[in-house]
Amino acid sequence: MRIVFMGTPEFAVPSLRRLCADGHDVCAVFTQPDKPKNRGMKFIPTPVKAAAMELGLPVHQPESVKDQAVIDQIRALKPELLAVAAYGKLLPEALLTIPSTAAINVHSSLLPKYRGAAPINWAILSGERETGVTIQHLSRELDAGDIVLAKSTPIGETEDAGQLYTRLSELGAEALSEAVAALSNGTASRTPQTGDPGPYAAMLTKEMSPVDWTRSAGEIYNQIRGLIPWPAATTDVINGEPIKLWGAQVVEKRTDAFPGMIIAAGKQGIDITCGDGLTLRILVLQAPGGKRMSAADYLLGHPVKL
Repeated sequence: MRIVFMGTPEFAVPSLRRLCADGHDVCAVFTQPDKPKNRGMKFIPTPVKAAAMELGLPVHQPESVKDQAVIDQIRALKPELLAVAAYGKLLPEALLTIPSTAAINVHSSLLPKYRGAAPINWAILSGERETGVTIQHLSRELDAGDIVLAKSTPIGETEDAGQLYTRLSELGAEALSEAVAALSNGTASRTPQTGDPGPYAAMLTKEMSPVDWTRSAGEIYNQIRGLIPWPAATTDVINGEPIKLWGAQVVEKRTDAFPGMIIAAGKQGIDITCGDGLTLRILVLQAPGGKRMSAADYLLGHPVKL
């Protein structure tokens, strides 16, 4: 099929590569403009741009896809399919009607649950044990289009959002490949989303970082996993400054100590009491301005009074 691909972050790269590997004619790649990063504030290509250049594909980075010139540009390409994966901007309806076959999107949840910007994080934050990817027709309403197909996968008990992101990017590429093949040969199904859409996956904010130790150990554990790699869960109960928490485990050890108290600190980690009487053991952390390290290594230079 003749395809215009739209995507920006690393999540979209496996989908782009898979379309090319499947032999489709990816006639253009649209991605967000490069942004300055790191201390030198150098402009860094988006992951999709880097992959597209490696594949020898033409790349376009408009400031807005709502501009008529951009819409006319895509129309002139005469695509059969518009394939989108985490582009990062809402697409105008005028764009969705251009492809002769369909305009579809790779969404990282089992729709209709977790429509929105951060479905991977919210699945973990909410304690879900299963998630997946959905290939859906793009519509005026965000993530509400008819479903072509979906693939599910269990969420590992220790899996964090960063790890799940990587797995779902590959699963999304697989699902997109199957969907495009079905659309090409006319066998694709089209199922409207029905029922309660469930929780909405709003964008993450730094205000979500501080840990409330009156919550249950399981909820805090999910918070730590769900906020990796950004904005990361933080706590100031260890030494009075916001320390990022990168790894933990729930310890089936009940205590009557007040939530947020450190009851043990040593080679195994730092044990902090939670609101349900269980203990959360901090395994990996990062002090402000410091490097990520094991809690045991941190304690060597920052002893904790019990």
